[in-house]
Amino acid sequence: MSSLKPCVDALYQGVDRVADIIPGLPKCEVLLIRLLLLTGEALQRDVEAKLKPFDMNDSDFRTLMMLYSSADGSSTPSELCALAEQKPTNMTRITNLLAKRGLITRAHATHDRRQVVLKITAEGQHFVRQLLPPMFPEVISKFTCFSEAERKTFEQLLKKLALHLDPAETP
Repeated sequence: MSSLKPCVDALYQGVDRVADIIPGLPKCEVLLIRLLLLTGEALQRDVEAKLKPFDMNDSDFRTLMMLYSSADGSSTPSELCALAEQKPTNMTRITNLLAKRGLITRAHATHDRRQVVLKITAEGQHFVRQLLPPMFPEVISKFTCFSEAERKTFEQLLKKLALHLDPAETP
């Protein structure tokens, strides 16, 4: 991960300059948004780098993990699009790649032949079980700057923000 300190410093300086020029700028909220985006992008780059040796990107991996974590190991492309926040065209690319590698299968639903069901294969499950454990130490290390209580609070606050931003939850 490249150094974020210069980016963080420049961010604060830039927001301070804009706040001096434009009265009423919600500095705290602007900083929170920019810091979340900066941090998310840095974490995303790191995940992508970890997955690259496996010829996989984050979208591919998240899709495989959604199937792995589902109760019966299956889902439909439209459900995965919604959960992974992917467009149908990209989900087709992802599922084609995963199917070609033997990590998932495609079949027609028994109740509706028009519906496609994607299912993780034994090979896909094995791949996940081999891939994840070596990543655990680095995942944990990303948050060692927080105490356990701070990590739980941070998780709760991020969840609260995510649910607040959810347009489906807006009255």
